[in-house]
Amino acid sequence: MRTLVISDLHIGVRTGADVLARPAALEALRARLDAVDRLVLLGDTLELRHGPARDTLARAEPIMRALGAALPAGAEVVLVPGNHDHAIAAGWLDWRGRREAPGPLPLEERVAAVRASWIAKRLAGFLAPAHLEVAYPGVWLRDDVYATHGHYLDVHFPIPMPERLAAGLMTRMVGAIPDPATPDDYEAILAPLYALSQASAQRGGDGRAVIGSRSAVGTWRGLTGSDRGGRLRGYALAGSFRLAVLAANRAGLGPVQARVGVHDLRVAGLAAIGETARRLRIAPEHLIFGHTHRTGRLARDSPAEWRTPSGIELHNAGNWIFETVFMGRGPSATSPYWPGGAIALDGDGPPRLERLLDDVPVSALQADPRS
Repeated sequence: MRTLVISDLHIGVRTGADVLARPAALEALRARLDAVDRLVLLGDTLELRHGPARDTLARAEPIMRALGAALPAGAEVVLVPGNHDHAIAAGWLDWRGRREAPGPLPLEERVAAVRASWIAKRLAGFLAPAHLEVAYPGVWLRDDVYATHGHYLDVHFPIPMPERLAAGLMTRMVGAIPDPATPDDYEAILAPLYALSQASAQRGGDGRAVIGSRSAVGTWRGLTGSDRGGRLRGYALAGSFRLAVLAANRAGLGPVQARVGVHDLRVAGLAAIGETARRLRIAPEHLIFGHTHRTGRLARDSPAEWRTPSGIELHNAGNWIFETVFMGRGPSATSPYWPGGAIALDGDGPPRLERLLDDVPVSALQADPRS
């Protein structure tokens, strides 16, 4: 089966950075789908933290209809929710325990879109005639390939982002992740945070603030001082920041670190997904994830960094948003954070990284400031 995995579309992000709203990006993806039997949307397909779901779905409808029409007859779409669109599966996850305690959540549980949530049902209508199914918290694409969004890694992530600190607070209240762990252990810590953000977003119209709407980009800008004359580590190296990190660790919200550069984000993310896989006892030959927005493994990357201590080969599908803060000066397709990443998988052989927007110019990907 010819499979294409894409992640972190963030359709509906309030900055307008979701590139599939740009004709050039949408057409590049549509052209690739002609040779696909299965499209995997690996989390954060929708941006459900920035406002009511109805607004996000209105923006997503023409995009999803275009993708559904581009897929060959008989193709399937598998949607794996992430942290920004956890609500796609949240209702079904709660429904499992409607009468008695449900069985343990496995590494892959599939449900028809119409049963997952009203949001998934709407998406299924947009994508028709392609068949949509929801899988959570991940999906086995082959016996040797497992794919998940990767949001569970936040519990082990040492960069002091708000979601990491909130997860630390939750562990103080409900207990730390055991070793070995199950998906239910991660859900007990993270799902309440997602539910709070989702409830706030549904009431976030008319200019009201939304809990959890600040993106990782905005947080990283604040931590590094990159909004102030390009000093990438201005605030992060300040004594006050180091004291705050020390206080967070002493309060039991960590462990977190004061090093927050782009290199640190990559290293920390890979280590955290490796720790997540170890605790969940996932042992495929290949593990595909998203979440960190950092495409990989690139040719210039160290292969050792993209291999867990147990020997799992890691692959990251990247993102589909145009955000320059991680790209450095003069954003270009050489950046690992350039949008348009995808992972291709056939019936055998290792997953292959593709970069579908490398030939698309900056001007065709940037949001129109007038929109």
